[in-house]
Amino acid sequence: MDSTDHQSPIHESRQQGQQHQGCTDDQPDDSSCSSAVCGLRGAVTKNWRFLIPSCFRRSSLTVSSPPITVYQVWPGKNVFFLDGRVIFGPDPRGLILTVIAVLLSEWIFLADVVDPSWKHPILIAAFSMALAATVSETTAIQSVMATLLLTATRDPGIIPRNQTSLPQEAGMSTIRRKRSRRIVIDGVERKQKYCRICHIFRAPRSSHCAICDNCVDKFDHHCPWIGQCIGLRNYRLYLLLIALALAFYICTLAFSARRIGVQLDAAAGAGFLGLLRSWPGMVALAAFSSVVVWLLACLLAYHVFLATKNQTSHERHKGRYRSSPNPYDRGVHRNIKDCLFGTLPPPRVDFRAVAQPNLMDQQQHLSFTVH
Repeated sequence: MDSTDHQSPIHESRQQGQQHQGCTDDQPDDSSCSSAVCGLRGAVTKNWRFLIPSCFRRSSLTVSSPPITVYQVWPGKNVFFLDGRVIFGPDPRGLILTVIAVLLSEWIFLADVVDPSWKHPILIAAFSMALAATVSETTAIQSVMATLLLTATRDPGIIPRNQTSLPQEAGMSTIRRKRSRRIVIDGVERKQKYCRICHIFRAPRSSHCAICDNCVDKFDHHCPWIGQCIGLRNYRLYLLLIALALAFYICTLAFSARRIGVQLDAAAGAGFLGLLRSWPGMVALAAFSSVVVWLLACLLAYHVFLATKNQTSHERHKGRYRSSPNPYDRGVHRNIKDCLFGTLPPPRVDFRAVAQPNLMDQQQHLSFTVH
């Protein structure tokens, strides 16, 4: 038998293999395409998932990897961005409206109020834009000094919840029935209430926000124009925001009133109605700025008064120190110094930490509970 006869089956098998490989290269299999697409989608989700708000993500309770973090199963109503680095309130409509109001005021000011015939129009416009940029920025990446976003995205002082399930014991039942206990602060006896939602005795000066569903340390109020609680860790930023916004609208009102006076003198026969028809944006900006200046001035004066007394608006509203002295009042100078320059404590809740199993069990219980 010729040697070519022994090699013919081998050559045939090689040729069939090459033909099959060629067909595979020309017409790829559907399973390989789907696996490639799934791999690409998984890589994109893994690398860029921190940009997706927590309220729009799928539930991570059934995913084995990556590990579940605290912000993903946090029982409160906050909305988290950037893997728990940024925390917003549950309703952003007030924040969006505030940003639009500031940006629209700045746009009308630059378009209608700034007169090119003035001595320093560029300097006036730059000063106004600097105030507007400090009061409000559209994105957090552009400026870390944007006090509005810093106030709206900083942890106001959220207090950790009791993650352990409450045992049905006599002692714990007594605590639940009692709901409060007495503590002594600088010789003054104060009541410490028990929070039924967080299952903790609230820290002194803290309160539970019904909107955000969190206990906040040194709770002042929930600001609807920011959409965030005002507490221990963002109160001074809130004061800075009010002061800068007041300066911005005082500048806007002053130059708007000056421009209105110039236009009335130039068109003496037209009168105010003619000015309103010719410059409706400038007149509307002056009217809006006057109202905002009056409101912000009253608000700033009220909070300066509270700072001198070392009180919060929540304590003032509840009348906490009507029948007893304020144990936190250390004099006007010391109160203002502590309010503006005191060392702030770090966040008490690490939202980027790995969640404990008992917190995940609590979130599962809340998810399937009908309120």
